[in-house]
Amino acid sequence: MFESLHRRISKKGLPPGTVTYVGRDQTKAVTLEVIHLGEEGVRQTRPDSPEACAVYVDAPGLTWINLDGLHDPDILTRLGAVFHLHPLVLEDIAHTGQRPKLDELDGALFVVLKMLRYNEEMRTIEDEQVSFVLKKNTLLTFQEKGGGDVFGEVRKRLLAGSGKLAKSGPDYLMYGLIDAVVDNYFVVLERMGEDIEEVEEALLASPTPGELETIHGLRREALFLRRFIWPLREVLARLDKGGTPLIEDSTIVYLRDLYDHTIQVMDTVETFRDMLSGMLDLYLSNVSLKLNETMKVLTMISTIFIPLSFLASLYGMNFRHMPELETQYGYFVVLGVMACSVTGMLLFFRRKGWLSKQQ
Repeated sequence: MFESLHRRISKKGLPPGTVTYVGRDQTKAVTLEVIHLGEEGVRQTRPDSPEACAVYVDAPGLTWINLDGLHDPDILTRLGAVFHLHPLVLEDIAHTGQRPKLDELDGALFVVLKMLRYNEEMRTIEDEQVSFVLKKNTLLTFQEKGGGDVFGEVRKRLLAGSGKLAKSGPDYLMYGLIDAVVDNYFVVLERMGEDIEEVEEALLASPTPGELETIHGLRREALFLRRFIWPLREVLARLDKGGTPLIEDSTIVYLRDLYDHTIQVMDTVETFRDMLSGMLDLYLSNVSLKLNETMKVLTMISTIFIPLSFLASLYGMNFRHMPELETQYGYFVVLGVMACSVTGMLLFFRRKGWLSKQQ
């Protein structure tokens, strides 16, 4: 977080359109992948340079170009020059802290959103920025990290060369990829829901400070999800309205369904936030209840010892002519009075129900 902030500060004073990577440090190599569907069929290649993609600029058919890794601004700039991308688009692609957005510049549609993964080992949610640039016959995607995404099924269907995905344009391909991202949101939310259920069971059994830390972590993740899913709804609402020749009318129907899925994701996140707030209140109530139980026990002990302390202090006075001092059985009488006092108070507490844990 602080590293990202430092990178943002380092951009201060640079002219608009300057391509500077703002994100986590990456060590993996930047890779290019091209899937082209033309008259000769489906072809998948891995160009060794951005300039090698120039043959797909005006190529007939459908072309999907995916760039894995944004930490090399030179490769990103060169690829942008090949496809004549606006400098502001390239700047936003390299700035991985973008909120989901939609822009249309120089005849290209630019979409940014977040791809989420659930880390099973750390039990945390990881994010990755994905950018889409939709042109007439080409879809360019830019992923922040390399080494895996949620586009595997879409890739398989496209390479199969059959189905609506292979017969439609790049706008439907973009829909398919965004749909894969949103579907994976449900997977992440399912894992998060399981974590919430575990914490809830632990709270009902015996709450500890560890559960409080877990609740705060889950609340931060819920807030993080809301931060990136809420504006995505606005992006899909704008796509649903059309208004651009790059989106076919036949694709708008699917985008409308995708918008509904985003609403479901948003409702689930809001439900989780309410549950976590209630769990935090439950934890604080349990802690307060335990404190009250402890204070009740200490108060009863103190109450029992008040008359005992009075009797002990009374007969601890060193007066010569105290009448009880010469009594043969005075010591045992006083002990009996003390025992009767304790027994009477315990019976009184029991009658009032104060000795019960339920009270």
